Amino acid sequence: MLKLKLNKLFPYLVAILVFIIASLIYFHPVLKGQKLNQSDITQFRGMVKDINDYRADNNEEPYWTDASFSGMPAYPLSAYYPNDIVRSVDKLLRFLPRPADYTFLYFLSFFVLMMALKVKWRLAILGALSFGFSTYLIIIFGAGHNAKAHAIAYMPLVLAGVIWIFNRKFVLGFIVTGLAMALEIYANHIQMTYYLGFCLLILGLVELINAIKERKVQLFIKQAAVIIAAVVLGIGANAPRLMAMKEYSEHSTRGKSELTINLDGSTKKATEGLDKSYITQYSYSKLETFNLFIPRFMGGGTVEELGENSNFYEFIEEKTDKKTAKEYSKQVLTYWGDQPIVEAPAYIGVVVFFLFFLGLFLVKGRIKEWLVAATIFSIILSWGRNFEVITNFFIDYVPLYNKFRAVSSIQVIAELCVPILGVLGLKELFSSSLELNEKQAALKKAVIVFGGLIIVGFGFAHIFGTFEGLRDAQQYSEVPGFLDAVIADRKAMLFSDTVKSLVMVLISGAVLWFTLKKKIKIPLAIIAITVLILFDLLSVNLNYVNADDFKSSRKIEKPFVASSADKAILKDTSYFRVANFSVDPMNDGSTSYFHNSIGGYHAAKLGRYQELFDYQIAKNNMQVLNMLNTKYFIVPDNKGNVQAQQNIEANGNVWFVEKLISVNNANEEIQALDSLNTKNTAVILKENFSKLKENLFVEKDSTATIKLISNDVTNLKYQSSSTKAQFAVFSEIYYEDGWNAYLDGKLVPYYNVNYVLRGMEIPAGNHEITFKFEPKVIKEGKIFSLISYALLIVVSAGWFFYDEKKKRKGA
Repeated sequence: MLKLKLNKLFPYLVAILVFIIASLIYFHPVLKGQKLNQSDITQFRGMVKDINDYRADNNEEPYWTDASFSGMPAYPLSAYYPNDIVRSVDKLLRFLPRPADYTFLYFLSFFVLMMALKVKWRLAILGALSFGFSTYLIIIFGAGHNAKAHAIAYMPLVLAGVIWIFNRKFVLGFIVTGLAMALEIYANHIQMTYYLGFCLLILGLVELINAIKERKVQLFIKQAAVIIAAVVLGIGANAPRLMAMKEYSEHSTRGKSELTINLDGSTKKATEGLDKSYITQYSYSKLETFNLFIPRFMGGGTVEELGENSNFYEFIEEKTDKKTAKEYSKQVLTYWGDQPIVEAPAYIGVVVFFLFFLGLFLVKGRIKEWLVAATIFSIILSWGRNFEVITNFFIDYVPLYNKFRAVSSIQVIAELCVPILGVLGLKELFSSSLELNEKQAALKKAVIVFGGLIIVGFGFAHIFGTFEGLRDAQQYSEVPGFLDAVIADRKAMLFSDTVKSLVMVLISGAVLWFTLKKKIKIPLAIIAITVLILFDLLSVNLNYVNADDFKSSRKIEKPFVASSADKAILKDTSYFRVANFSVDPMNDGSTSYFHNSIGGYHAAKLGRYQELFDYQIAKNNMQVLNMLNTKYFIVPDNKGNVQAQQNIEANGNVWFVEKLISVNNANEEIQALDSLNTKNTAVILKENFSKLKENLFVEKDSTATIKLISNDVTNLKYQSSSTKAQFAVFSEIYYEDGWNAYLDGKLVPYYNVNYVLRGMEIPAGNHEITFKFEPKVIKEGKIFSLISYALLIVVSAGWFFYDEKKKRKGA
């Protein structure tokens, strides 16, 4: 009996071992304790340092940070939530060092999906490696998009659960779908989860159409109900996280802007989400789609290293010398597409894509219909501004689509669906259910059609492509002949990769042809195709993410070294903010690592704060910088070194104003800051002004004082003294869904003033004012998550035992 069980487990143990080895070999520096240098993660470490410090010192979550953008909720940065059981499950699965843990998850999750599709274990391993080593899934590590990788990794697992339910394995499907959805949400990349939703909807639509054709609508309704229930419970398990993020998103740049004026005061259309040009800034061109199977179809990444045999090298050498030519050839702008920047091509793999075409001609039924439809859907939407009819429809009418940028990333659906159909194509080719003639015909079609498509792509590039990039005029136009040399290299890259792709198709086709002719055994053919896939993908991937990108753990964990300016500022132990103008302050996490910064590094900032920066700080409005208590500036000196400059005009932590200007709307409020003396005047919306006492500014109290007496991230205390009622402005960011104000321990209202700050009426006398960050959403979400976990466990267990009982009775 034990031997029998071990035999059944053997394929799974082999698969897990293969996935561990593959992950560790690719990222082998992790075995020496090194860590991948990731630009976004480096900035992230700066942003979350004060959160981590607070967590370590207080053994609790702050849910707020002072270090970035003058203060913001910590939800989109780093936050642990109560009842986060799924976090423990995720930690259990990600036992390898990062980023090998994510690739292992890619493999494992896809392998489970293959099991749901009844693929045998050898082919399932092939499929898992094809998916996990897809170039896009590897290069996102280089940029530091860990959350995106994390969410992508759980996508196949969610699909596995749903497919089991559609295959009437209700209990297994319910458990896997619920757990996988909980893990998917936990990964905290809503955009990827949103795209997964499209994939599920397309699958559901295909199933519905087939159910109608086969008159099985009742069964479909039951299946859909089970899926929805599992998905809802998986989502509910993450209730605190989702509720917090939903609340924050309404205040962030993803939410609705109240402004209807441009920077120059002209009228603009009110938006419910992101601007269309921002959403579609990263759009694939139609021609660029060919790089899914011809890697450097458009020159590869934004910059590539060209060797001594390149036209570029020869041109530089002719004008200068070998040393200069070698140096310049290391960073050549080879990409000639119309995206602002690309790390590398989103290469799925020519062998994998060839198998996809094989699947097109061999696989039949609803799964193929779903995979093809989802692939086409994702490619079309990835064209973004290059296919405006569809893109604008989705932005204008499809819920939440306008909340996300970089529409090209929806290609993750194709990254997922192409290898699935490829594996299913192989499964059919190796099966005994089809006639040999049918298999041979399908294989011939795949080689001819896909090979022809590669040649067509090459032709299209030369007919319709200019081979000129966005930065060419800036970089290569000054010296005659310079650009011509770069273009010649771009054409050479296209030609060599086209030839390589064709050769790979022919070799793959030959392996499968001889397998059909029984010259090669199926297990050997699977190994051969796996080797071809790995050779194809790894030869591309290693150009972009490799051992050279790793550094010692110490350098990664502590990525920033304090400059002389930082050291000088750190001597000041009072509570203030720093503006670092030696860098782009709104794309900088380094300053937050040492100080409370007016800037930061995150795509979803508070919307009003981004507008304050665009409309005022970017224009160097010192009164606005003063009201943010910007006590120090970091600026470059004449030699390019940074230095600290103290701003003696900073308003401090809190002050009384002598006058309030009432305005009707956000437009007037932001414009009022143009000439506002923030030390003695504040601007407030009319609706809030009407709630104040009328005699607040009848007589000035020259003896009135107010000061900060203690502060930490979530608790600020002030002391005031006055003979008459006053209005205080606090240099803290207004966020009504978390910060509560107390006057002598009693909850009191406070108001949004100066567009982003807090203001409060202070009665005469001596008082203690306290601001506490007490987000209700965490407490409320905690209850929902507990209920969801309980239902997920109880329903699964109850259903399982009920089924077992039925089986025993049937037996």
